[in-house]
Amino acid sequence: MSELTHFTAAGDAHMVDVGAKAITARRAVAEGLIRMQPTTLALIRDGGHAKGDVLGIARIAAIMGAKRTADLVPLCHPLALTRVEVELEPEPESESESESETAAVRCRATVESQGRTGVEMEALCAVQVGLLTVYDMCKAVDRGMTIDSVRLLEKQGGRSGHWRREADA
Repeated sequence: MSELTHFTAAGDAHMVDVGAKAITARRAVAEGLIRMQPTTLALIRDGGHAKGDVLGIARIAAIMGAKRTADLVPLCHPLALTRVEVELEPEPESESESESETAAVRCRATVESQGRTGVEMEALCAVQVGLLTVYDMCKAVDRGMTIDSVRLLEKQGGRSGHWRREADA
């Protein structure tokens, strides 16, 4: 890719015309983390949070986020998704840059469709909405949580084919 496709030759923003593209199987995988206090992670893991099943609600929110991507990102095409899978996994305490944020929840979203354009934005949106939901549900006990490392891991389908993030990138 050598050009920004969402701009005309005159520099005006526009929605890319995908009408002539072939319908192919599309798949994208994205992930991200929300770092938190170990006590916050314990509440989530043990089901002791007053608001209920944090990870279950975040999973549903992430799926809804994937489905509503075109409503949130102005130049995204509305897509008929065929599959959205969301995994939210607590990560044990580990070394981090901040001693106060040593625990995390990892969110990974896999999104699939049969269409003319990819589903990378839907996978990334799912991760962000899932992690924001964890934040929303836990902010009363830990306002210092940090969402980071949100990134595309893999995409398949379409003219550009298969792309996978390098392991150390």
